[in-house]
Amino acid sequence: MLRTPEAWRAPAGYGLPVLSGVLLGVSFPTYPFIRLELLAWVALVPLLISLRGEFSFRSFFGRVYTSMLIFCAISLWWVSLATLPGGLLTVFVQAVCSTVPFLLFFVSKKLRSYRFALFSLPFIWVAWEWLYIGQDLSFGWLVFGNSQALLNRMIQYADVTGVWGVSFWLLCFNVLAVDAWWRFRVRKKVFIHAALLAVMVVLPLGYSSVVFTNDELRQTRPTVKVSLIQPNIDPFEKWKKYSSLDIMHIYFSMTDRAVSQNRPDLILWPETAIPFYILDERNRSYYDLLKTRVKHWGGALLSGYSDIVYYSDEEVAGNEFLYKFNSDDKRYYQTFNASLLVGTGEREPQVYRKMKLVPFAERVPYMEYAPWLDNFTLSLAGISSWGKGRDMTIMEFTTASGEKVKTSNAICYESIFPGLVAGFVSRGAEFLTLVTNDGWYEKSYGPYQHAAIARFRCIENRRSMARCANTGVSLFIDKYGRVYAEIPWWERRSLAADVERNIMLTFYTRHPDLLPKAATVISAFVLLVALIGRVVTRGNR
Repeated sequence: MLRTPEAWRAPAGYGLPVLSGVLLGVSFPTYPFIRLELLAWVALVPLLISLRGEFSFRSFFGRVYTSMLIFCAISLWWVSLATLPGGLLTVFVQAVCSTVPFLLFFVSKKLRSYRFALFSLPFIWVAWEWLYIGQDLSFGWLVFGNSQALLNRMIQYADVTGVWGVSFWLLCFNVLAVDAWWRFRVRKKVFIHAALLAVMVVLPLGYSSVVFTNDELRQTRPTVKVSLIQPNIDPFEKWKKYSSLDIMHIYFSMTDRAVSQNRPDLILWPETAIPFYILDERNRSYYDLLKTRVKHWGGALLSGYSDIVYYSDEEVAGNEFLYKFNSDDKRYYQTFNASLLVGTGEREPQVYRKMKLVPFAERVPYMEYAPWLDNFTLSLAGISSWGKGRDMTIMEFTTASGEKVKTSNAICYESIFPGLVAGFVSRGAEFLTLVTNDGWYEKSYGPYQHAAIARFRCIENRRSMARCANTGVSLFIDKYGRVYAEIPWWERRSLAADVERNIMLTFYTRHPDLLPKAATVISAFVLLVALIGRVVTRGNR
């Protein structure tokens, strides 16, 4: 007798959810010599199979949360090397947030059927990823598509869909695989499913072939020479071993050597390389010294630094709790994790203040609504409740040949935000720069994972990137997301390379939120259909 799908019950226990958690965790980038990203194509299959049966909400949530907790622990354990409380909080909260698509899956399943919920999941998942990453509380590191950051030939279509399309593709593949599995178990034909799964592998490869042979992309474009300075200063020891002047001398001497070997158009120092308020009037002598050195080097300098902005009583009226107060000067102020570009001319420095801040480590989310939340800041050395930048600054400098060049600077964590980087490009950035300090995470794979995610931003916008990290990994990435020059981590070295300038705008750059917005609308429609269907069914009884 032919068994129906209903004749099969989900396996008991937590074995399959645990397996999914492990597969998800190891599929994300770790060390360069470990390449397990293909596991993401089937990582959700065990968990989804285990969710087929009838469960109470408590039992359902237990399975899903177990899977997501293991996933987050494997992918993000390295955060605890910077701050143990922050690392534990990140893993446990991220695991909770990762269950949300499955909770909507549970609702759809209850209202309609398992298969209805299954095929709704890709839309719900992408919608949630996009909505979640837009919140101050989010730690949107684990966008599913990020697992494929090193699978270069399979993700070139991100210039159309962004990383959201890669997430959607992976979800569809997992869902089709699950549906094929259940059809196979009840001896139904799975030829169409097998063909669709094969097509889902072939299509991205076909698109990549077109991209890599595209004449418009391959044509020679102007370049700028960029020098990366990787000082290899341990961030935990930075404030104990060195004075501000000591640190500046390290950068000066390294840059002197780098400039003598190559005459760069742009010199890049990492995040908070200048660890004091160099633009404050009290430190004017330091800034004058820096300007003199920049003029001597003959190329512009883009560096991370600590910024301070003072405000009048009128400017802070009614919102005093959002500002710090200097009792000596009787002035309100805010400090920022920022970057500045100092050119060779007399122009004032161009400043960008970080807009996306690491929750709790750099700024407690929503403290503007509840000031007492600031007490929960998990401070690190050199970091203490930064202000939130508001302006998407495009920086401009002039090369030795007299060409004006536009670039943008993302600071550390900001590189995981697709829409932010696309915004910089749409405003005129011809290439991307990224300054970061991943030394907090020692020799874990956290810095490699961070560097891998940056490749997506290059593919999405067809922009090359110069990435400068305090302790590594400092590297150059081309518009196809390929690394073409690199400084190994935990080495004091400099590196120079030509970086392509580009003014073309990809479909994704022009429409960065199109896919996730469509997924959000479809998800709402699907849930509405499920609800109406349940009401109609009850009414006909």
